[in-house]
Amino acid sequence: MESFHRVTGIAAPLMRINVDTDQIIPTLFLGGTDARGYGKHLFHHWRYREDGAPNPDFLLNQPPYDGAEVLLADRNFGCGSSRERAPKALREFGIRAVIAPSFGGIFFNNCYRNGIVPVELPIEDVREIAREVEASAGEGRVTVDLEAQMVTSPSGRRYVFTAPGTLRAMLLQGVDEIELTLGRRAEIEAFRIRDRARRPWAY
Repeated sequence: MESFHRVTGIAAPLMRINVDTDQIIPTLFLGGTDARGYGKHLFHHWRYREDGAPNPDFLLNQPPYDGAEVLLADRNFGCGSSRERAPKALREFGIRAVIAPSFGGIFFNNCYRNGIVPVELPIEDVREIAREVEASAGEGRVTVDLEAQMVTSPSGRRYVFTAPGTLRAMLLQGVDEIELTLGRRAEIEAFRIRDRARRPWAY
């Protein structure tokens, strides 16, 4: 597990609705058991022409967006199949946060397990951040702070978001559910001692 606390970086306004996991990482590139090497195929059918050449019209092929660490999207980002390769591809490309009004549920959870924070903000707020980014020709930085649960736009506007408590703790600490639970060994052992005294027959 990779931890995340805060990122300040270029934000790419990919303001498309219903971007599904097959568009994020096409089925064509899911073969094999290696969970790496997906970043080069992120948005493959949008990033590349049929002859394999980069599509200059696609946002993430254009500087400075080709170095984006934050992705701005429209509603229902990451819908479709449950493939975990979708957030893996985003992370390998360099994305640390995705800001959208809503997400596919499984994709949302998988982001936390792959070093990405999915931030839900009202569509009006996402569009306003996108407008600021575009007005700066992509040079205006966006900050996503998981500790403070705050997004800061290029102009300094702040937007509060909420994150599920357990998933937030996992991402901040860079641990999975098992490691998070084992981090409370002392409390678990204290409970066992108390419970053994109350219910010795159970042991």
